[in-house]
Amino acid sequence: MKRFYITTTLPYLNAELHIGHAIEFIRADVIARQKKIEGYEVFFNTGTDEHGLKIYRNAQAIGIPVQDYVDRLSVKFKELLPLLGLSPDLNIVRTTDSHHKSAAQAFWKICDENGFIYKKNYKIKYCVGCELEKTDSELVDGKCSIHPLMIIEEIEEENYFLKFSELQKPLLDLYKNNPKLVVPDFRFNEIKAFVERGLQDFSISRLKSKMPWGVPVPGDSEQVMFVWFDALVSYISALGWPENKENFEKFWVNAENVVQYCGKDNLRQQSAMWQAMLIVAGLPNTKQIVIDGFVTGEGGIKMSKSLGNVVNPIDIVKEYGIDALRYFVLREVQPFEDSPFTVERFKEAYNAHLANGLGNLVSRVMKMAESNSVTLDLKSAPALDIKKHKKYYDSFEINKVCDDIWLHIQEVDKFIQEYQPFKTVKSEDKKEKEKGLQQISFCLASIYHIAIALEPIMPSTSKIILEGIKTGKMPEKSLFMRK
Repeated sequence: MKRFYITTTLPYLNAELHIGHAIEFIRADVIARQKKIEGYEVFFNTGTDEHGLKIYRNAQAIGIPVQDYVDRLSVKFKELLPLLGLSPDLNIVRTTDSHHKSAAQAFWKICDENGFIYKKNYKIKYCVGCELEKTDSELVDGKCSIHPLMIIEEIEEENYFLKFSELQKPLLDLYKNNPKLVVPDFRFNEIKAFVERGLQDFSISRLKSKMPWGVPVPGDSEQVMFVWFDALVSYISALGWPENKENFEKFWVNAENVVQYCGKDNLRQQSAMWQAMLIVAGLPNTKQIVIDGFVTGEGGIKMSKSLGNVVNPIDIVKEYGIDALRYFVLREVQPFEDSPFTVERFKEAYNAHLANGLGNLVSRVMKMAESNSVTLDLKSAPALDIKKHKKYYDSFEINKVCDDIWLHIQEVDKFIQEYQPFKTVKSEDKKEKEKGLQQISFCLASIYHIAIALEPIMPSTSKIILEGIKTGKMPEKSLFMRK
């Protein structure tokens, strides 16, 4: 059996999740579902990033032990996933799990034994929001462009460093030999330009006396691992690395594809830092990294927990349903560019394309089929172009699959308006009546093919339509009610 690995980034548990996280999870879920349909054995991974300064300070601020703090947020995270319609066999890793911590320490030891870790004193400007060092050129009026409301802090201490500066050529060779490593191309060009400008060694630890919440550095009780170093190792610790060699070989070494989904603010960490760490450890690199754009709110400002302009995906699901949210983020939100998400824009799309589009079409066709005892004949209408859809899925352009499905919805709707089979089937003329029945059969087979195409995108809706066609009756409640 062909095998496929896909992982989201691990959301940082410094607050509850927002729509940006939901979009990443849903997109990854669609790809995982599609690969299963194609016959792959799939390992779909997500989880929670639970170490670092932000989490430590948040727990201190509300006066509870930090482990209790992350445990509470982890429970909320797990409760969210089914509400987004994610696959039930989804793997969830926590960076505070004992196995992950031991895996991170094993990874550290390999990097150290290979001569790529050293210790030195240093002074940097640091964005707590990004949990990253910032150079003056990256700051705008002394602020981080991603977290402009947060104060840039200065850190001066003795830490361990990874010899990132020695990995410029290996990284550029990796990029050259893997022209599809980063999707889309313009993000790939960004990271190649970043590496070509030259690399600086980066800190991979923090003083435990200042920031005790982290994985202990092997052999040094005074240091804990820098949050990014430990979190990135989760992509392989989730597979049971280093003990479970069989699972690691199946889904990382020998899988047809190994995919990481992330936002554009993770470009450097995912496609340079993590790839460098894998090279240092002598492990195979990721095969593809998919970079999402930002989700923006009112006025085009990036949605961010720190800015307080987030949309709660659960509120959307409670009012409109899981598949309505999935439709919007998969079709109406651009896959690689920044894209707005407002409740008003969501409602407009819901009414136009779900309530008045798909929902109305399915209701009309099923009513005609039920009233005239028309049953499914797959030969009555052509299936959608599966090869074209596979091409779009392989390039992570799920929105184009949705566009093609909704084009078919519009065509069937236009067919009904033009030929009016609901009238033709009532004709006293036998040939005209037969023509009407054939037209209804065409419409019924068409919505069957549409439902099949919707299976990875809107699984609940697909199931309802297929069950309705099988039994000859749609549920009393409409698929989508106008709001």
